[in-house]
Amino acid sequence: MTSSRVDLTTEAAQLLRKLRDRHGPLMFHQSGGCCDGSSPMCFPDGEFKIGAVDVHVGDLHVDGVEEPMPFWMSESQFEYWRHTHLTVDVVPGRGSGFSVEAPEGVRFLIRSRLLTDEEVAELDSVK
Repeated sequence: MTSSRVDLTTEAAQLLRKLRDRHGPLMFHQSGGCCDGSSPMCFPDGEFKIGAVDVHVGDLHVDGVEEPMPFWMSESQFEYWRHTHLTVDVVPGRGSGFSVEAPEGVRFLIRSRLLTDEEVAELDSVK
């Protein structure tokens, strides 16, 4: 499969290498909640409890990091975003959540674009 629903900018990958060295394996979760709940939140893998209503959107792969970083989203939020490619980026500023990048003076955010019809067909064919 060549299509994906989630990817990283170079800047986000650089930060994730540093955070992975400090915290161990990492994961992302994005919900549709208030405050920073609509931002991608990064946690040590397993620290955020995934529930039955969460969808595994894809895995983020960072050069120099052995294990992929799973990206999860609530099922209700995924229904809104299912036709969208998400790119995790990092910008200066501090979010109000518990994401591991907060002490660095930066925060993760999502940049998006619509998936092509071909990408949607490919991704929906893999269950």
